[in-house]
Amino acid sequence: MSVPAAFPANDPHNTMRASDADRDHVAEALREAYAEGRLDVEEHNERIDLAYKAKTLGELSPLLSDLPQRHAATLAGPTSPIPPMPADYAPGSKITAVFAEQKRGGRWVVPSTTTAAAVFGSVTIDLREAVLTQREVVIIANAVFGSIEIKVPHGVVVRDEGTAVFGSRSGSDRNAAGDVPITPDSPVVVLRGMALFGEVSVRYPKPKKLGKFLGR
Repeated sequence: MSVPAAFPANDPHNTMRASDADRDHVAEALREAYAEGRLDVEEHNERIDLAYKAKTLGELSPLLSDLPQRHAATLAGPTSPIPPMPADYAPGSKITAVFAEQKRGGRWVVPSTTTAAAVFGSVTIDLREAVLTQREVVIIANAVFGSIEIKVPHGVVVRDEGTAVFGSRSGSDRNAAGDVPITPDSPVVVLRGMALFGEVSVRYPKPKKLGKFLGR
């Protein structure tokens, strides 16, 4: 994958030193572009790596130059506003099922915080094809006479900090990430909230038969 050519070096804006916030904004725009199918996995991973290694805005700009203007506007200038995420996926987004069933899955952008509530209903949150906006995200799962199931891919650590009152919370293990070894860079999903006469459960994909046979 070839990254677009850099902008002219004599542009004062491009020689300005990049901040951690600048790098994070570009990474977020790249994740959104990947979620929309504008970048494949290899392009996304390579550009994310370059974004966090960039020292100037001039090194960040090419990473967004071939994407729609709403992505590239992230680095249009020091005073340019950061384009907001879609409302459905903005921090604090909610998934609610009252006497009903709600599902969120496929390729979608997971915000820093998601609140899910199942009241006499069920909610399924599928993260297996999702794009996390940051390495650690929070899901506030409240199940009241209902159930919430979170499906995660191997390699994601789920840390449950929630409470169960006449209910159950199962499937999470802060020391495991499915069949994939834990590293300092492993994604983390923090579960909070309450299971009141309800259930909050975490499901990893079933291990491959060979791996299961070998005890891995």
